[in-house]
This record gives sequence, structure tokens and C-alpha cells, in this order.
Amino acid sequence: MFIDKELLYKSKRDGFSDRQIAEIFSVTEQDVRDARKEYGLVPVFKTVDTCAAEFSAETPYHYSTYEEENESVRSNKKKIVILGGGPNRIGQGIEFDYCCVHAALALEEAGFETIMINCNPETVSTDYDTCDKLYFEPLTFEDVMNILDFEKPDGVIVTFGGQTPLKLAKQLEAAGVPILGTSPDMIDVAEDRKRFGELIDRIGIKCPAYGTATSVDEAVAIADRIGYPVLVRPSYVLGGRAMEICYRPEVVAEYMQNAKGVSHERPVLIDRFLEDAYEFDVDAIRDSTGQVIIGGIMQHIEEAGIHSGDSSSVIPPYYISDDNYNQIVTYTRALAEALEVVGLINVQYALKDNVVYVLEVNPRASRTVPFVSKATGQQLAKLAARVMAGATLKELGAKDFQKTSPYVAIKESVFPFDKFPRVRMFLGPEMRSTGEVMGVGKDFGEAILKSHVGANMKLPTTGTLFVSLRDQDKRPRTAHVIRAFHELGFKILATEGTHKYLADEEIPSVPVLKVSEGRPNIVDAIKNMEVQLVINTPSGEVSRIAEYQIGWAALEQRVPFITTLSAAASVVSAISSLRKQEYSVRSLQELHAELTHA
Repeated sequence: MFIDKELLYKSKRDGFSDRQIAEIFSVTEQDVRDARKEYGLVPVFKTVDTCAAEFSAETPYHYSTYEEENESVRSNKKKIVILGGGPNRIGQGIEFDYCCVHAALALEEAGFETIMINCNPETVSTDYDTCDKLYFEPLTFEDVMNILDFEKPDGVIVTFGGQTPLKLAKQLEAAGVPILGTSPDMIDVAEDRKRFGELIDRIGIKCPAYGTATSVDEAVAIADRIGYPVLVRPSYVLGGRAMEICYRPEVVAEYMQNAKGVSHERPVLIDRFLEDAYEFDVDAIRDSTGQVIIGGIMQHIEEAGIHSGDSSSVIPPYYISDDNYNQIVTYTRALAEALEVVGLINVQYALKDNVVYVLEVNPRASRTVPFVSKATGQQLAKLAARVMAGATLKELGAKDFQKTSPYVAIKESVFPFDKFPRVRMFLGPEMRSTGEVMGVGKDFGEAILKSHVGANMKLPTTGTLFVSLRDQDKRPRTAHVIRAFHELGFKILATEGTHKYLADEEIPSVPVLKVSEGRPNIVDAIKNMEVQLVINTPSGEVSRIAEYQIGWAALEQRVPFITTLSAAASVVSAISSLRKQEYSVRSLQELHAELTHA
């Protein structure tokens, strides 16, 4: 044996993990785990008395330690363990905790004992009365397995907590843990670009041209083959981290040189980036009998290229033909079937030139589930949990999403830019939002107005608009948006190039100097409160110093700062609704009642 019992016991009491000990002795984590088992060294679980001994605690929670007495009592009930999301971070936050909590409530109603494993005190899943038992432990293989060895559950759910518990799925399955829902192998098919490409080719669904690379030369060759611009990203990322849109070979090469942890197991993914495409998100549920219901289809207000967690979304979709809509439904059912999904699946699509492309498939709960559930009145996480525990969608009375609705619901992202000085403010494939709000109205204008109010964006009804557009945004669709601001009575300031473009489109504007062209310039105008609204789309591949200065001047003066044309178009609708003052306040329950009678 590589370590004696006394040293191993002392190491565990001193807080060393199996993984750390494995590193020290140059063995595997499994070797350390096997040694512990052989020596009989397992942790006990102590109880935190949630009633401070005042009276008997019905809902205590537990933590592990290497002591003598075990205070956790295992019941003989049928039990299901839910792995939480762990620490909140950009890209994985409260949306997944929502799914975990609703799953626990649904399973408890179905008669199961529910056990939550999570380590984040800032979540509802770690409230002592959410589950029958709570283990306040890190989401590592060692800590989770210690609990599972003791509790011996009938099943474990790993697909509600986001990427953190999902990474444990294969290890847990290999250790003999009964994983409920979609199999870890099928989850891997959706993550592995090669296997996923083979699957969609087999069922005849289009996707943007792609490739995987492990070297600079390979990456540049793939980008040249599929055509620029390309989206490059690491494998198995959270919240779009380290994604970048590249327009030139030099930028691809620089990305590869700076990429960390690239290997044949974790190559860099390279996809053709579809500019000016409309993007859609679909949440669906499949049960073990093969029945699939579409939980919701939402359209992103921003074009493809903005991370789904940052893009505003609208239910029902507002710009899609019946043929394309039906195609998305058909594709979603086919993907759920091919991946043998049991539970939730999220699919992201792009629509360009009347062609539907699949961008990404996640056979798990997604960050859109809370929004879709509240917008449609159907609790998707609860339905999925029951399905994973053996119920059928027919038994549960689940219904398909309807394209027509008596109201419009919009999810608006909330950004932390005023809290983080000098952070890049322009949106892209890497997620930056830290929250979201929902606005509901009888039409798009009212809903978008409420969502902006919820996100603390105070929109002006009159005043001066500053516009600076990159060259690829100078097109007819843009002119329609800016003309709408002019027709609402806004005075328009524009940088020289944008001023000339607007003049060609017969839209009146006043030229203003850039920061580098002298003074008084646009930053001076914003600081002097002469501008009430800013539309500034990033120039080229990276934003310039001047664009940072404009953005930060706008933030300091609390002037709405818009970086995409789709967002600008939505703001026009919101301001029109604000000026009409035709809006009302209704509860979700009242709105859901309208759906029932529609």
C-alpha cells in the first residue's frame, strides 16, 4: 500500500481531499478511495440543528467530517438525490437552482424522499426546508460518492444543476450510481462535436460548417475551408467563456496560441458564424415511452452571435413563417428521439435565408426553463423530474406549446457593467449578464417596455440620440430603425461616417466629433447631459478606446447604452408604448388563466 492507515486518517482529518493525496503520492484518486475503503476510513455526517435545540428539528441538514459518531439517519423510503449547481457564476446561476428546487418539490409530492447535495448558501435549494434532507457538501466525486455510499438512493439527478454536476455524470455512472434521465453517454454525444456531427448527418438536420483543431495550423486550415467569419471556442465551456468571433487567419492563430488546456480530448471547436441570422431557443421534454412535448419556443431579439444568456428573448416567436416554425418543432422531436432523452432538452437554432440550422443541443435543464415556465404556465422542471422518476407525459397531462398567445412575454438580461469598471461592454458569444427580468404585455411594445423598466433602463420619451454604426450595420434595416427614432421626434447626433450614411437614407442628423478628432466631442456631449440615448455598435472585431470612453460616459450619466441594432429596434417599440401610456399590471395567475381559456 502506498500509504499507511494512520497517515491517511490524519490526512483526511486535516482536510486533505482524495485528489490532493493522489497528487502527493503520484497515484490516482480512485487508488486513494480504494485505500480508504480497505482501511474502513469513511466520513460521518454531523447534523446542524435548524431549531437550535428549542424543539425537535424536522428539517436538519448535514456536513461530513472524519469523526466517530454519525448523526445522519438513513430511512427506508424510496429516495432520489438531486445534485445542485454549486457556486453561482456568470453562465450558471439561479436558473439552475430554480430547476433543482422545482424538481425536489415535484418528487416530494410524488412520494419520494428528496435529498439535495449543494454547497452554496445563497440558493433556495440549500434552504433547510426545501428537501427532506440537505447535505451541505462540495460537488466533487469524492464528497458526492461518500453521501451516495451512505444513503444508497434509488436514483440520482445530475441534469438540473448546470455544467457542474454534469461533469460528474460519467464518473458516477462508472461507480455504479443509478443516474436518472438521459444517459451520460448521450449527454456526451451532444457535447462531442464529432459524435454530434455524425448524429445530425444521420437524421438529416443542417448545421453550420465546423471542425475541431488542436494546433494553430490545423485551426487556420479549418477556418479557411469553412469560410470567415468563424466562431472559435474550447470544448465543454460554461457560459460561453473564451469564445471569440474571428474574421481573419491571424486572429484564429492568435487565439490558438493563447488557448489553454487544448488536447485531443479537449480540442478547440471552430464553426462557421452565421451573420445576420435569427436565433431561436426551444425547451422540450421527452419521456421513456418516446412522447415529446414542446415546452416553449422563444426567439432572441438580438441576432445570432450574442450569447443566449445575454440576448433578450420573446415568447411567442414574432418573426418566423409557419413552415420554419414546424421545421423547428420536427427537428426538436427528432433530436430528442435520437439522443434518447428522458427529461429536458434545450436546442438552439439559427434561421438564415429561410434555412433552419441547429447550433447547439443540451440534453439537460437550461437557463431558459424558469422564463418559459412562467411565460407558459407549465412547470417544465416539475414535469421533467416526474418523467425522470418514471411517470409519463400523458399521465401528467403535459401540453404542447401553442404559437398563438393572448399576451407577449419578454426576458431581458441585466448587466453588471456599472459595478465592474473598464470591463468590455459590447455583447458577443461570451456571457456577461448576471440576471434577468421578465416583462409581459398585450403586445410587443408593452412587454418590451416592462422588461426595460424591470432591468432599470430608464428610457427617454424625447431628447437627443447619438448613433455610431460599424460599416456592416449600414443597411436598409438599420435605416428603418433610426428613421423611427426621428419620427418620434428625437434629434440625432452621428459620427462622420454614420452621418453620411443617414444623409444618403434621407434621415436628418447633426455630425459630432469622435474623441480622437478634437473637442467638443461626443463624450463631452454625454457628460454635459446633452444626449439621452446612445446606439453604438462595435467597430470591426474589437472595440476601440473611443468606444470604451463613450460607453463609460453613458454609464456614469445613466444614459441608456445600446450595442446591437435589434436592441435598438426593441427600444423604439418600448418608447412608443411609453408615450401612449397604454399598459397595465396583471399577475401571472391572471395571464395563465387567459391561456387556459384561449
